[in-house]
Amino acid sequence: MEQQLQEQWNGFRQLVSRIGSYNEAVGLMYWDLRTGAPRKGAEQRAETIGLLSTEAFKLGTSEEMGTYLDLFTQEANLAELDEVDRRLVETVKKDYDLNRKVPAEEFQAYTILTSKSETQWEDAKESGDFESFEPYLSEIVATLRKFIGYWGAKDTPYDTLLDMYEPDLTVERLDEVFDRLKKRLVPLAEAIAASDIKPKMPFLDATYPKEGQKAFSHFILKEMGYDFDAGRLDETVHPFATGLNPGDVRITTHYHENDVLSAAFSSLHEGGHALYEQNIDPKLTGTPLAQGTSMGIHESQSRFWENMVGRSLPFWQKYFSELQKQFPDQLRGVTPEQFHFAANRVENSLIRIEADELTYNLHIIIRYEIEKMLFNEDLDVKKLPEVWNAKYESYLGITPPNNSQGVLQDVHWSGGSFGYFASYSLGNMYAAQIMHTLRKELTNYDELIEQGNLLPIKEWLTEKVYRFGKSKKPAEIIFDVTGEELNPDYLADYLEQKYASLYNLKL
Repeated sequence: MEQQLQEQWNGFRQLVSRIGSYNEAVGLMYWDLRTGAPRKGAEQRAETIGLLSTEAFKLGTSEEMGTYLDLFTQEANLAELDEVDRRLVETVKKDYDLNRKVPAEEFQAYTILTSKSETQWEDAKESGDFESFEPYLSEIVATLRKFIGYWGAKDTPYDTLLDMYEPDLTVERLDEVFDRLKKRLVPLAEAIAASDIKPKMPFLDATYPKEGQKAFSHFILKEMGYDFDAGRLDETVHPFATGLNPGDVRITTHYHENDVLSAAFSSLHEGGHALYEQNIDPKLTGTPLAQGTSMGIHESQSRFWENMVGRSLPFWQKYFSELQKQFPDQLRGVTPEQFHFAANRVENSLIRIEADELTYNLHIIIRYEIEKMLFNEDLDVKKLPEVWNAKYESYLGITPPNNSQGVLQDVHWSGGSFGYFASYSLGNMYAAQIMHTLRKELTNYDELIEQGNLLPIKEWLTEKVYRFGKSKKPAEIIFDVTGEELNPDYLADYLEQKYASLYNLKL
């Protein structure tokens, strides 16, 4: 690259780095807001988040940024860049083109709104008071509808939101994938319901003090390779992971003393997110490429560690004794096999994050269908509890007794994350497909887990997925790892094999 062009490239990278610094500061404020910041300071904190986010927004849509992008999207200059740098230009330009269409003052108002909304959601969830939260949610939905008008709807307005979490995903493709999955999973669920095998799990009704759960969560995170020198574990209402940079990736969980499984699997789940972000190539730090390539691929890692490792029999054959050390009275006489069955029992339930692997996908389909109704059919936000409850009755045969266990159970909508939920089921599909290849290449996969040697699995995933961050698109990741495009049959195969064994089914 000639000197003048190199100087321009250096200027572009410095501008991108400045934007990244603002975003890191905002991410830290969000983490603090959710993990114990004084309640009385929440409103002012929301204003500060809005201001800093807007400064980053202005830099990303500035004339200076436009000049750099015009220069580096020219064919001759683009040819001077390596593959990763071309991907950086492409990523920054996509954000530039979208954000230029949104007035800065409207972006700032929306950022402040979502920050306040998340705090209001916490109060509303605790009390089950949807009416107090509804004005915030209605304004969020109205603003996003307006933004979609600025951005330009794709095939449907909701396609525009899906693309922000899973590039190039469409309602048409997702409907096809979900329909294909349902055709195999619904009969499986019916066969399990008809089975005479019903696991006995009285030990799940015991009380499990928080400190013991916390100790086990810390232990298992270390075992899977989570670097506590580059992160931390805290407690929140709704578990989440925040990647500030590859050297600072924080996670949270929650502890329910009447449910020993919840914290363990939430910690594994968020730990999977964290392993992804902690192991991104350091050379991507300070750029928008230093993050997961999509929420579907991100969720593939959290769901892989939570379910395909954490709910496996080899995992509990190794680690159940560690849990027994924390709770000797509660788990006296229980075998790893019994606990494994309890961790994989299939039953219709109200709470998504505590659902079994099979019915979990129905929880996602419910949210996906409601989001489509909101943005493609202009569903009134005030009707959400009614629609939510009707779909739970239809799909799972149960009706939430209150809004805390119903429409208010997830944090996502309070932050404006519409289009996100489909990523969880996509993550299940990606994870099963990736695991199929992983098992072929690490032929001692089960033995590694049973020996408590999880690091070779983490290292394989780092080589195949983590290190690339966003420098590869999700379709490239899944094809490069597995040799084919997304195929939901791998998830159906995995679930059929697993539950046929547990429930003695002939499929």
